[in-house]
Amino acid sequence: MSGVAGGLRAGVIVGLLAAAVGATARTVIDDSGQALNLARPAERIVSLSPGITELLFSLGAGERIVAASEFSDYPPAARSVPRVARAQGIDLERIAALRPDLIVVWGSGYAPALLEALRRLAVPVYVHEPRTLEAIATAIERLGDLTASDRATAIAADFRARLAALRWRYAARATVRAFYQVWANPIMTLSGKHMVSEVMRTCGASNIFSDLGPLVATVDVESVIAARPEIIIAAEPGGVDRGALDAWRRYPQLPAVANAHLVTLDADELDRATVRILDAIAALCEQVDRARR
Repeated sequence: MSGVAGGLRAGVIVGLLAAAVGATARTVIDDSGQALNLARPAERIVSLSPGITELLFSLGAGERIVAASEFSDYPPAARSVPRVARAQGIDLERIAALRPDLIVVWGSGYAPALLEALRRLAVPVYVHEPRTLEAIATAIERLGDLTASDRATAIAADFRARLAALRWRYAARATVRAFYQVWANPIMTLSGKHMVSEVMRTCGASNIFSDLGPLVATVDVESVIAARPEIIIAAEPGGVDRGALDAWRRYPQLPAVANAHLVTLDADELDRATVRILDAIAALCEQVDRARR
């Protein structure tokens, strides 16, 4: 009987251990459609975009980031994280030496060859590329799963609730024609495929170039004048007006110019696809409402 009892006890222990392992193991689908398998929550993370770094800090996983990309500056604690990616490329040797158990990379921020080189490090690579506002909430949940964050569910729910409130307040109001300028010379803008167009729609504004094919496109002055935007928008770090829209003041026939609706948003809030994008949306909605009135 003792042998049977011992066998039963051993079986129970093995079962409990298996259950414990199963409770920590996780499978997440990233934004490239690839399945990512982690045996346990990530403890040593390489973050390869400022937005990813910001999201990880918001989830309480900031102390687990062993390296980050250039311009990872929010929250302030992120500024002390070692850099392994700059405009010149990624320091693959340093990443390997840090022995991460998870690399989170901005999908379109690096060439496909670099993404493949990261995968050859034999470290799980999560491709982060939210294309919609809802995808930001989903990214929060997925990164929360990978890090076992106890904040993720609440943060994602709050994000969705705040977004829904903004849409309820503004989206059904009279439509305002909007032009978003990415670059001044040459003049570059974004098509309806870009998340910024969804930001505009949330405020009840329509992108005058929503029908363009490319995500980012070059346009000319004449096409902007012909579309008669009622508001012209740019984004700069910190929301500081550096004169990017000043050239449009030469065209008083534009409603946006005639009514002084040239708006500079905070690029760090708008471009990084984090919770702070809601602050940029709220700021834009107020400006669109001014143009509407």
